[in-house]
Amino acid sequence: MDLTFLENIHPIIPNIVTALIIFIGSAILARILRNMLDHVLQSRGVDKEISILLGQLLYWSILTFGIITALQRFFDVSAFLAGLGILGFTIGFALQEIMQNFVAGMILLVQQPFDIGDFVRTSDYTGTISAINMRTTDIKTLDGRLVVIPNASVLANPIENFSRADRLRVDLPIGVGYETDLEMAKAAILEALPSIKGYLAEPAPSIIYHSFGESSIDMDIRFWIKTAENNLFDAKDEAVIVTKRALDAKGVNIPFPIRTIQMEK
Repeated sequence: MDLTFLENIHPIIPNIVTALIIFIGSAILARILRNMLDHVLQSRGVDKEISILLGQLLYWSILTFGIITALQRFFDVSAFLAGLGILGFTIGFALQEIMQNFVAGMILLVQQPFDIGDFVRTSDYTGTISAINMRTTDIKTLDGRLVVIPNASVLANPIENFSRADRLRVDLPIGVGYETDLEMAKAAILEALPSIKGYLAEPAPSIIYHSFGESSIDMDIRFWIKTAENNLFDAKDEAVIVTKRALDAKGVNIPFPIRTIQMEK
């Protein structure tokens, strides 16, 4: 009986050894990659809970693949996988929107288009990122609202990250009266711009007259700021103030549209 047992098991010993090597190798590889992913996510400032979750997903995915590959040495697991595929398709279809946001959240965590605390504009909302979850992203808008945006919507829309840029250009449209000495007005504004916080001399500022308006000659004031010292909105606010003061000092008129209404009796 012992000889019969040995004769039966002898042909499958290589398969057993190969399956064990595959299983142990996949377990070691899964642990190494999980630790590497955890290190990368922690260096990017991702929440510890999210880092653990992604690490577990990666670990069990690799381990499951290793188990299936090991079992393939003994029998055909195609029917078993087909059943799992049908079950997974059914569950995925029922939870399609949730899974879509979940996958989008994973992509956002890996790509890192923004970090917590970054000032961004996405999905028609502008504000500071307060939380990055697996299903949603939280933004605190400029007026104090907390907006919870599905990750799929964030990923599908353009993302403007103002915090990632080391410098930004400020554009300010303005018009001066037709009687104005244009060169004098331009010189007055250029002289006033350096007083703005975070102003950069390079790239050089520019003032471009571009059109004859209904009541003014219109121009665009363009200058650059260092984002580490000032933000786009405060810089534009300062630019309006210093430009108005500079033009007032030179007696330059900033006209506004005037309408004449004739009423018939």
